[in-house]
Amino acid sequence: MRYDLVIFDNDGVLVDSEPISNRLLADYLTELGFPTTVEDSYRDFMGAAAHTVHDTIAERYNGARLHDSFDEDFHARVFAAFREQLAAVPGAAELLKQVRESGVRYCVASSAHHAWIRTALGTCGLSGFFTDEQLFSAQDVARGKPAPDLFLHAARTMGVPPERCVVLEDSPLGVAAARAAGMDVYGYTALTPRDRLAAATGLYQDPAEVPALLGI
Repeated sequence: MRYDLVIFDNDGVLVDSEPISNRLLADYLTELGFPTTVEDSYRDFMGAAAHTVHDTIAERYNGARLHDSFDEDFHARVFAAFREQLAAVPGAAELLKQVRESGVRYCVASSAHHAWIRTALGTCGLSGFFTDEQLFSAQDVARGKPAPDLFLHAARTMGVPPERCVVLEDSPLGVAAARAAGMDVYGYTALTPRDRLAAATGLYQDPAEVPALLGI
């Protein structure tokens, strides 16, 4: 099927940020007295909006609160690591070029903050594929993934009905959000086991497989 709008998740789909951010998040939470493994971080926070970390800590530790500058401090650690370590997902630039040249509209819809999205894309040399009007963050909506709000907001802003959109995702929360929005969604299995993405329309192991899935 050929779609009218391709919605890319960013972390893990375009930029290889998940190993960096989940390691740093696990380390920081543990440092603050909330023991967390990298595996815990992937399971609980991959694809989730920033408030999920705060909500989870409060739930598990009798209402405990992370300090007011937690998000800012965590982002500073991540951005410093990005400058030294972050790279694009192999094949992501080629996929973006193919989508752009096909004439199909596309955008990013990410659970991360706008500053995170722009920093990651810029560090990886992918920012030239996007204008500001093509970047959507969970900051823009009341509810993050797995609620459909972010994807519906992106589709509405881009002027495309949900049923004509397709999402590329790598997290169960993202797949659930796309399904709730009434969109097809293809799950990227580089980091997430296939069974955790079973609700997707289909799965892919390599971005080179995606053009055929999109009908371009």
